[in-house]
Amino acid sequence: MFFLLHKEILNRTNLFEEKIIYFKIPDAHKSNRNMDTNTQPMNPVVAGRVTSIDFFRGFTMFLLAGEATELYGQLEKSHIGIIQFIGIQFSHHEWHGLHFWDLIQPFFMFIVGVAIPFAVANRLKKGDSIQTITRHAIKRSCLLLFLGWALYFVNAGKLVFQFQNVLAQLSVTYMVAFLIRNKSFKFQLIFTFVILVLIDLAYRFFPVEGFNHPWINFENLGAWFNNKIEGVDKANEWATLNFVSTTAHTVWGVLCGKLLISDKPAAKKIQILLVAGVSALVIGYSLDLLNITPIIKKIATSSFVFASGGWAILALCFSYWLIDVKKKFISGSRMFIIVGMNSIFIYLFFSIRGAGLIHRIVAPFSNLIFSWAGEGTVEIITSLGIWAVMWYMCYWLYRNKMFVKI
Repeated sequence: MFFLLHKEILNRTNLFEEKIIYFKIPDAHKSNRNMDTNTQPMNPVVAGRVTSIDFFRGFTMFLLAGEATELYGQLEKSHIGIIQFIGIQFSHHEWHGLHFWDLIQPFFMFIVGVAIPFAVANRLKKGDSIQTITRHAIKRSCLLLFLGWALYFVNAGKLVFQFQNVLAQLSVTYMVAFLIRNKSFKFQLIFTFVILVLIDLAYRFFPVEGFNHPWINFENLGAWFNNKIEGVDKANEWATLNFVSTTAHTVWGVLCGKLLISDKPAAKKIQILLVAGVSALVIGYSLDLLNITPIIKKIATSSFVFASGGWAILALCFSYWLIDVKKKFISGSRMFIIVGMNSIFIYLFFSIRGAGLIHRIVAPFSNLIFSWAGEGTVEIITSLGIWAVMWYMCYWLYRNKMFVKI
């Protein structure tokens, strides 16, 4: 297998930062060096770390795990207005528009980019050469693609080549962002603007009849490309080509990471993040409101990328201000940081329908104890129980200093 089961104190910020080792018992002469024998659980808030990055990643993955419990769907069926509204916000918008849930994948792709400068600096500090780091990044990118495709294979029961899930998309966006990380701020910003303009123009002027309606579902470039690579007449409405435009999210994450790792004063960093986030929001929503390019997540239009990128930057800014500057929510953040420490594990677990297995265990007990409260309440309690079990799995791994990484 390609996964790492690593038993040592996590001293890094990047989600995909560890080297690859295999499931095996370490040599005796290496055990004392690589394994901490202290039985006390480590503190996930380490001095000198940008803790808000760990929190941001963990919070995003925690919400993704929540989707696997089907809780959000239960909330959407509620007859109580505010609960139903929350449930709707935790579902993808049908087409033109933006719900909160449409921001989760951009958040994840963005925070991976934020962590890249920290990961590279860490490896350089250990004495790794640029060539070694680059080889490691290429290997990691290939593994992300393999895992993304493997999830499709497991769920479909046949070989399927798609880029819609976050791992497959990251295999491209991560590699691009890594390769241009040392370019100037101006270069990286212009690079993202160019790819957004080019993909926008490609959608607008795609000449194939039946697929020349850029903003109509199943009648655009993204749909045509899906049909071709999947070999069907009507493929998934989520465009595989999204990896082109969403590369901007990961590159913008790198720029924000470079800002956070710099020696600029905290107030200056917050100011820059605020200006960048608000600017991206203005561009994204203006493109939509002026009927230039609609906000559509399923084909990752340029307006969607700007709007979601703006929210991602502002969310990072708020997290950094709250946790790293004001030193607030330190205890509360640990709950999410624990999940972020095993993001790959929990993502793979619920993606292969591991939550369904937990459901089979939890549901009989919630039915037995809470059946008097009604079917809807029992379903919500069951979902919360599944969510709690998945969190505890991450906590158990964290407590035992075991981290699945690639």
